[in-house]
Amino acid sequence: MLRKIASIKDLSLCLLSAFLLILSFPVYNLWICAWFAFVPVFFALQGKSLKQAFFLFLFTGIIFWAGMIYWLIHVTLAGTSVLIIYLALYFAVFGLLIRASTKHSSLYSLFFIPATWVLLEYVRGQLFTGFPWALLGYSQQFNLPVIQIADITGASGVSFLLMLANVSIVEAIWAQKNKLRGRLKSTLAIFFSALALSLGYGYSRISGINDAIHSGPIRVSVVQGNIPQELKWDKRYSETTLDQYLLLSSLAAKQKPQVIIWPEAAVPGILGEDDWVYEKIYAFAKENKIPLLVGAVVKDKGNYYGSALSISPLGQITGRYDKLHRVPFGEYIPLRETFPFLQTVVPIGDIQKGSNYTIFADSLAVLDCFEDVFPELARQFIKRGARLLVNITNDAWYKDTSAPWQHLQASVFRAVENRVCLARAANTGISGFISPCGEIVSLVRDDSGKATFIAGIDTEDLFLPSWEQSFYTRYGDVFTVFCLVIMVLHYILARIRKKHV
Repeated sequence: MLRKIASIKDLSLCLLSAFLLILSFPVYNLWICAWFAFVPVFFALQGKSLKQAFFLFLFTGIIFWAGMIYWLIHVTLAGTSVLIIYLALYFAVFGLLIRASTKHSSLYSLFFIPATWVLLEYVRGQLFTGFPWALLGYSQQFNLPVIQIADITGASGVSFLLMLANVSIVEAIWAQKNKLRGRLKSTLAIFFSALALSLGYGYSRISGINDAIHSGPIRVSVVQGNIPQELKWDKRYSETTLDQYLLLSSLAAKQKPQVIIWPEAAVPGILGEDDWVYEKIYAFAKENKIPLLVGAVVKDKGNYYGSALSISPLGQITGRYDKLHRVPFGEYIPLRETFPFLQTVVPIGDIQKGSNYTIFADSLAVLDCFEDVFPELARQFIKRGARLLVNITNDAWYKDTSAPWQHLQASVFRAVENRVCLARAANTGISGFISPCGEIVSLVRDDSGKATFIAGIDTEDLFLPSWEQSFYTRYGDVFTVFCLVIMVLHYILARIRKKHV
């Protein structure tokens, strides 16, 4: 049956594409691979039926996503398997939609195929609460000149450029093989023009931002407690956990920061139930005369919230942000009332959803847990006046894997898209600071340079931007609409050509 759908050669090409894509992301970070990773599977697609196209790209997607989110097995093996297949379906749909376009019928494929990929990434980021993880553009995290276009297009623009490169390679090879010099020249001209414009803009923005006048600075310290997940909510270790954070915060206080930031749910007690824990935190802030921003669980009117609390030098809570985007099956059960049996599958209590885009003192806004993977959340905070983003998170669930490094990529793009600094405080890493150009300024590391599953602090002087909000901040995913227009035009032109055949 398998041999009827795909040959060994085709499967080998799919495997090659999947492996090249995996190599593009952490922990390998061979970002150059993303520029040609799809070429093998595109060649495998040529001359295939719709059924074969679906299978080949599904197979590629399964291998890729298995190599990317394998770390979820530390939480749920069954859930990981289901999620891998679900995410691979986006690859399969991509293969179906572009099958006709890979026959090299026109140069429109150079735009249609990247636009299709971008729209599928966008849908993946919205459907079923969204999972915009490992976007193709994220692979270019360390390719700073290229990712600067994100302040106009979001990460989608970088994904588009990468897919354009892949399609251009296949198109150029086909044109050369068939001695279509005009087609070859047009293909190369389109791609290198797009690349030149992107790089030119990128270098210009990096230079302009580095030379720009800033306000500030604000000195920020982040604390990485490195508390094992199995001990975080064990009442027997509450005092040990709290002492760890207070000790690290004492070290940070010596560097005279204007705020000390703890990770998501770092406080080993619930506000409203474990008052003694919070009394010790209030006392620390009062004694050191330094504000704290701590991740906590709050009980309010019988409901629980995943929150960030601002504690003043007077030892008082002066602000509270409740998480707006919760983790499905981790913090709440979707459709609990419609499908009550889910309660027995995932027997947890719901964390309630927040309702306000809270901005703290010093124009600081918090993205709690994986909220930083959702561009719209960060954009709305900046539109409302925030000038510094903070991501507090706990990736200890996934052990010492590539998960926290993949998570860091999202934070890099949120900084670039909105042209602000971003501070990260993570329980087991990765904690540190990101510039408005997406550069990793510094990370919490031990003496050997290790950044994950170690305890420590980091302090940096961060500048608050004085420039106007970026195009992306102001207008959002306009580029995605542009891609939708490209797809519609492609289908219209295809029908027109078909009528004239």
